[in-house]
Amino acid sequence: MAEQTRMEGTANPTGVVWLVGASTGIGRALALRLAAAGWCVAVTSRSRDKLEALAAEASGSGRIQAFPGDVTDDAGLKGLVEDIEAQLGAVDMAILNQGDYEPMGLEAFDPALFRRIVEINYLGVVNGLAAIMPPMIQRGRGRILVTASLAGYRGLPRAAPYSASKAAVINLAESLQPELAQKGVSLRLINPGFVKTPMTDKNQFKMPFLIETDAAVDAIMKGLDRKGFEISFPRPFAIIMKTLRLLPYGLFLWLTLRMVKADEGEN
Repeated sequence: MAEQTRMEGTANPTGVVWLVGASTGIGRALALRLAAAGWCVAVTSRSRDKLEALAAEASGSGRIQAFPGDVTDDAGLKGLVEDIEAQLGAVDMAILNQGDYEPMGLEAFDPALFRRIVEINYLGVVNGLAAIMPPMIQRGRGRILVTASLAGYRGLPRAAPYSASKAAVINLAESLQPELAQKGVSLRLINPGFVKTPMTDKNQFKMPFLIETDAAVDAIMKGLDRKGFEISFPRPFAIIMKTLRLLPYGLFLWLTLRMVKADEGEN
């Protein structure tokens, strides 16, 4: 029945992708690009209106279909995946791209902000995995990509909630990848740097190697066709952050202290 209802006769040479966090920023632009490439895209976020507007923008092709949901609702996400597969067919690829961000300095230290960011950025990924892994494992095939961040490589000043949540996502993917590979399911990371989106518009500092959303989507689309565990961009910033990851604590903390002093000097 699922295969019969998939796109209701529309050619679908690429497959079905479930894209979470599709209402704004990278997710929105990626949904349009995937649809243009031939994917049937099931888009999820909490905003039904934004998802329906996105679906309408896809030239009436029906290749983007709205499935609103909340990543903090684990049971709801499981039901959502069941609905997607009943209506569109088996999900071939899932991209868990949701994210929240709020800069936080020491003077604004707030446990509530940590809970909010972790609930969406980390536990939201956990809930998405819990929903999509079982059917993929049962079929013995499928691709899952989770969006973390280059900021998850090391703790950065004034980004403690965000950096910690993205570090958790990176560790989660590293832990699960070998077991999923044995089951025939691919798990990969997407690690962006600074991308001009509503989230990064909150920053009050000059962001190094800031790129436009379209450039980020270009990097992701190219990465989908390549092998490897990680899709990271922009390349110069990724190299810098990977180098920081290797530094001993003494040198790394000296550098980040200089960052804090420089920022205070500007203010």
